[in-house]
Amino acid sequence: MARPINKAVFPVAGLGTRFLPATKAMPKEMLPVVDKPLIQYAVEEARDAGIEQIIFVTGRGKAVLLDHFDHSFELESVLGKRGKNDDLTEMRQLMSRPGQISSTRQQQPLGLGHAVWCARHFVAGEAFAVLLADDLIMGEPGCLKQMMDVYQETGGNIVASEEVPMEHTNRYGILDVVEDDGRLARAKGLVEKPDPSEAPSNLCIIGRYILQPEVFDYLGRQGEGAGGEIQLTDALAKTIDDIPFHGLRFDGTRFDCGSKLGFLEANIAFAIERDDLGERVSEMLKKYV
Repeated sequence: MARPINKAVFPVAGLGTRFLPATKAMPKEMLPVVDKPLIQYAVEEARDAGIEQIIFVTGRGKAVLLDHFDHSFELESVLGKRGKNDDLTEMRQLMSRPGQISSTRQQQPLGLGHAVWCARHFVAGEAFAVLLADDLIMGEPGCLKQMMDVYQETGGNIVASEEVPMEHTNRYGILDVVEDDGRLARAKGLVEKPDPSEAPSNLCIIGRYILQPEVFDYLGRQGEGAGGEIQLTDALAKTIDDIPFHGLRFDGTRFDCGSKLGFLEANIAFAIERDDLGERVSEMLKKYV
């Protein structure tokens, strides 16, 4: 029987250097897609999947992330006095019950695996999810909810996956696939950022994970991997003989908001889907395309 999952880890300690100077004093996770920051999309996706405990792994200058999900009494008072009840309701929906949001520091930029390891005491031996806000996914139901549904059948470790051009395998963790029905692939191994000539497939891992707590046994003692960082993929590869590992081709569209082009595309795509903006945005784009 699959272990229940109530906790999600959000690694948000990165410096966001690809978006300088915008991220000089603002976390990249607070960059807005239309009118909602990236981190809010990710947290809402987690909540829609049944997650109750949010764990942020932060760094210096990231306090605004926690503030975003807390009360802003002055703002709420002003909205109430001005009769902006819809805005007030939306602000209050950001709130969690006391104790549902926690944070810990990743004091050195040692990679995704290290960031997840920093949350080990909050996870406390339970199965958990990991969401990377840079990977914004448009889909219904949300990507993590789709993964949760599969997890009830398979248990083990599950990642969101998609196929990438073979020449791009050196940008991702890649699955060594042993079984594949076109939607769900079972892996016998994982390789972090392999050269295209050595990649076992072109099925990559993107920023959604459902993980068993045994991964911490390996994260805590492994050395540097690709890029001189502690890689989550390397630790997962060491569990694969004992814990089933699957990659799910989710239904939806993923936007790489860690890149400028992907971020711009996400803004356009999400704006076009909006009833209040879609038609006007489509007309506006005709002026430039």
